[in-house]
Amino acid sequence: MTTDAAATAPISGASIPADIKRHRTYALIILTLAYTSSYLDRTIVGALAEHIKHDLELSDTALGMLTGFAFAMFYATLGVPLAVLSDRMNRRNIIAAAVTVWSVMTVACGLAANYIQLLVARIGVGVGEAGSSPQSHSIIADMYAPHERSRALAFYALGVYAGGMLGFLIGGLAGEALGWRTTFLIVGFPGLLIAGLIYFTVQEPPRGLSDGLSGATRKAPTLDEAIAGLVAAFAFIWKSKACRHIVIGVTLTSFVGYGGIMWAAPFLMRTHHISGLQIGLILGPIVGVLGGLGAMLGGYLADRLGKTDLRWSSWVIAVAKFAAAPLILCFYLSDDFNIALAFYLPAAVLGAFYLGPGFAMLQSTAPLHMRATVSAIMLFILNFIALGFGPLAVGAVSDALEPAFGNDSLRWALMGTSLVNVWAAVHYYFAGTAYAREMKKTA
Repeated sequence: MTTDAAATAPISGASIPADIKRHRTYALIILTLAYTSSYLDRTIVGALAEHIKHDLELSDTALGMLTGFAFAMFYATLGVPLAVLSDRMNRRNIIAAAVTVWSVMTVACGLAANYIQLLVARIGVGVGEAGSSPQSHSIIADMYAPHERSRALAFYALGVYAGGMLGFLIGGLAGEALGWRTTFLIVGFPGLLIAGLIYFTVQEPPRGLSDGLSGATRKAPTLDEAIAGLVAAFAFIWKSKACRHIVIGVTLTSFVGYGGIMWAAPFLMRTHHISGLQIGLILGPIVGVLGGLGAMLGGYLADRLGKTDLRWSSWVIAVAKFAAAPLILCFYLSDDFNIALAFYLPAAVLGAFYLGPGFAMLQSTAPLHMRATVSAIMLFILNFIALGFGPLAVGAVSDALEPAFGNDSLRWALMGTSLVNVWAAVHYYFAGTAYAREMKKTA
């Protein structure tokens, strides 16, 4: 990794008005709470997986369908048209409605009497969550200048780890004591309060504010305009080498991540014979604290190193992925839980580096009028492949290996998919070079 003339510092951005500066931290916190709620509702299924499996008598493949594909199909597909609308309509209102829907459907999961009803409710959660992240990315990008975005979006990404932590903690504690159905009721209702806070207290910022551009909210598009905007956004991602590599890297990373997090509790129960309560108390804080630390550290390093060489905005992720790969292998191979945990701790920090810088680079390269749409397309690809097939692939491979390896089949399935992170690291390396070149052209 050498420095050349293509590397340049990011543009400083426009002067942010004082009222927006006062409000943006609050808005970022509330949007992060919504993201936390979405990941809590999303990952609670993994924490409760063994309880659901035994109660409904499911195979690992059926469980993988429940935790991944059924949710992801609608979440990924609906995210794109909702984002196209968000580039022309009030983003805050769309987010508030989305949080309401997924919270109500999480409650419905707790009322499910059988597998089909639970599957339909999980689809409903996916429908609701389709209208949140791209819109939040767009709002945050309008409140924070380019050189601040990695840190702001890394803070937003804390919702992933806070939601994961709460999922393991609540799933472990309430799942053991109250059962999986009651646990769904407990985690669903708070989202309604968050939806109210978003609708009544979060401002909709002017589009392009942090970039020194004027972009008033537009009227709802016609069908032809929406299709044209979608095609233009796809064309932009394909044309931009930086965006292509970022999307591929984030998708591959998330394929491993979703498979790992959804099957973490079953793996620890089967391989290390740890109870759900212990998993919640041990794994929950690790995911939340160390994952959050890694997300913030990744965002900080990307912003700090990117000031002198933009390629490091992505290279910090590549280095983290290469460093984490052997640690993850050792985690899955170890038969001693304490030794396995020692390998997992640094891997949890390194593995979280990617979210803030990845989303920030995408928002910085995307044209103002299609930021939410570009973000939604990335999330469509990411979630359809990673969330849709990550947990499902692990479950299917585990079922296939079970006759030969017994309870260890899940261990080998997870270890095999973890190697995909090395492939992702290569794309992050190439993304850094392309990002520096493309930002230099627009500066």
